[in-house]
Amino acid sequence: MIDRNNNLSNHNIPAPPTEASGNFVIYTPMTISDQHKKSSGNVKRVTIQGVAGCYHDAAAREYFSDEEIETIPCDSFQSMFDTLGSDASLLGVMAIENTIAGSLLQNHELLRASNMQIVGEYKMRISHTLAALPGQTIDDLTEVNSHPMALLQCEQFLLRHPNMKMIEAFDTAGSAKDIAEKRLTGHAAVCGEYAATLYGLNILERSIETNKRNFTRFLILADPLLAAEVRPSEKDIDKSSIVFTLPHTKGALSKVLTILSFYDINLTKIQSMPILGREWEYRFYIDLEFDSYSRYRQSIDAVRPLTNDLRVLGEYTACKNEV
Repeated sequence: MIDRNNNLSNHNIPAPPTEASGNFVIYTPMTISDQHKKSSGNVKRVTIQGVAGCYHDAAAREYFSDEEIETIPCDSFQSMFDTLGSDASLLGVMAIENTIAGSLLQNHELLRASNMQIVGEYKMRISHTLAALPGQTIDDLTEVNSHPMALLQCEQFLLRHPNMKMIEAFDTAGSAKDIAEKRLTGHAAVCGEYAATLYGLNILERSIETNKRNFTRFLILADPLLAAEVRPSEKDIDKSSIVFTLPHTKGALSKVLTILSFYDINLTKIQSMPILGREWEYRFYIDLEFDSYSRYRQSIDAVRPLTNDLRVLGEYTACKNEV
């Protein structure tokens, strides 16, 4: 049984360095992969959006904390789904919502348009660090690089250091990687602790985000051929994600919610999205939690005649590690 509540720092020691320059080292995804392959022939290969060390990478390693994995970086979420679709043996880790930024609407649609299934979820606190080359101090810094959302989330801290000009970059871990590989003195990255460690940067400040209640929920995805092998057993399934449309009639959504309530199903999320080409009609993404799998299945059978195009996106175990 995988412990989904373990912390990355306790279970994922960075791989040995592949490159050294001065007094810092740079780690690469290939080194991590090769190290895992040497110790086990059954390495899970997981696609992520972002470069090695990004929050998707960290979430994947925390979720599979007692297993060996190789992460496959992708430039975009669309690219990630393309990669998943090309190889049924791959898994995917994808952010779906954040407690500050809200739902990632594009990812809902990418998931629906694919044939991937949700086999798990992971909730991770997003905590940013200020990291620079070893030997650098905050007084040495003139520029801080990161994803615009990360810069915004750390704005109060950064405004207290007017000597640091905020420069937007593609992502958090990519900023750390650039500083390490190009030996950019005077530059710092706002990134996760895992990224800073992976690229040999020195952490000058931890937990610099303004709102400490910053969590992202990630979905674990698999091809239907693989999903049967990696999803939890029926007795451990207590959560489901579904999507459907409704006829444009009075009370259509209310009827569905009433039936779900009758079967003691808890709605943890409901997200509506407009249907292109059908003005004022919407598609509904709903997350359900339940104590009885059999009653949950009965509820799905009961609401199906009231909906159009109902699809179960996945059945899995709810993540319990939120603090």
